[in-house]
Amino acid sequence: MEWDFFWLVIILLLSFVEVATVNLVTVWFIASALVSLLLAFLNVNFIVQFAVFVILGIILLLTTRNYLVGLLNKNKQRTNLDRVVGMEGVVTEKITKHNPGEVKVDGKKWTAVASKTISEGKVVRIKEIEGVKLIVEEE
Repeated sequence: MEWDFFWLVIILLLSFVEVATVNLVTVWFIASALVSLLLAFLNVNFIVQFAVFVILGIILLLTTRNYLVGLLNKNKQRTNLDRVVGMEGVVTEKITKHNPGEVKVDGKKWTAVASKTISEGKVVRIKEIEGVKLIVEEE
């Protein structure tokens, strides 16, 4: 019964961290700490308790985190900015490696950058948005 208090403190600390960050990392270790607390009630050796805490926490993290994050992000609304990622656009002002150009996509003109020169009139695909600039590549 001497390690019960230790596991309760760990559970409370990890719960506080999870609530403060909402990164879905410590929640798995909270679950493994609960199992370790149960083992402490059963007077299992502390080394076994700690091993279960670490191993079970890592296994839960690696096997279920991506699934849960996917479920939580499934209903996430895309903004207007996110919407253009993956779309095609037309270069309206030449883009060079060191100078941004301009791309018209979805009826709007955007500043765009690329890793190589793309001349006016070429069709590009929007790869991502960095700040207020589109990252594009030629189709």
